[in-house]
Amino acid sequence: MTEEFETPSWDYFYQLCLELGEAVKKSGFKPEILLGISRGGLVPLRILNDVLPDATVATVRIEFYQDVAKTMQEPRITQQVSVDVKGKRVLVVDDVADTGKSLAVLKGDLEGKGSGELRIATVYYKPWSCVKPDYYVRRTEKWIIFPHERRETVFKLASSCLERGGSLDEMEEKLVHYGLEPLLVKRFLGEFLEEAVSRRGKGTG
Repeated sequence: MTEEFETPSWDYFYQLCLELGEAVKKSGFKPEILLGISRGGLVPLRILNDVLPDATVATVRIEFYQDVAKTMQEPRITQQVSVDVKGKRVLVVDDVADTGKSLAVLKGDLEGKGSGELRIATVYYKPWSCVKPDYYVRRTEKWIIFPHERRETVFKLASSCLERGGSLDEMEEKLVHYGLEPLLVKRFLGEFLEEAVSRRGKGTG
C-alpha cells in the first residue's frame, strides 16, 4: 500500500475541473457527448457539463479498483454506455488516469461501437498510465484521496491497517497529517468501528 497521499479539497478539486473544461474549450474540440466513467468520473462530468453545456451527458461503469493501492488484473465494463455513440465526437471524463487500463478498455469498446473522434480528459494523470489523456490538469505519483470518496477510503485503509496489526490511532494521525479533516477522520473511523462490531455480532466478520 502506498504511504504517500494527495488529498484535494472540494474547492480545489472544483477549480481543477474548471481548468480541465477550459482546456478542452481552448483546444477547439467540441464534444457531442460527455461520457463519465462511474463512479470517479461523475463529479468532474457534472462540472465539465457546466463548461461544455451543449454536449449530451452519458455514463458508463467500469469495475477496476479492488482496494486502496490494489487493483484487479483487468477492468470490466459492467454497465454499458448509456447513449448511442456511433459517429459522435466523444469526450471521456474521469477523475484520474492511473494504470490507464480502464481507459484503454473503454476506448476499444467505443471504437468498436463506431464512435467518431474520441478524446480523453482526466483531472489527474499518473506517469505510468498506459493511456495518456488528451487533457489533464495535474500530474502526480501519489495515491489521491478525492473529496467524493473520503469515507470509503478511510474504511478501506482502516481495514487494511487492522489486518496488518496496526493501530487506528496511528492511522488517524497519518490521515490528518496528509490533509484529511480531523473531524471527518474521527467520524469515519468511529463509523468503521461501529460497523465492525455489528458485523462481529452478526457473525459476518
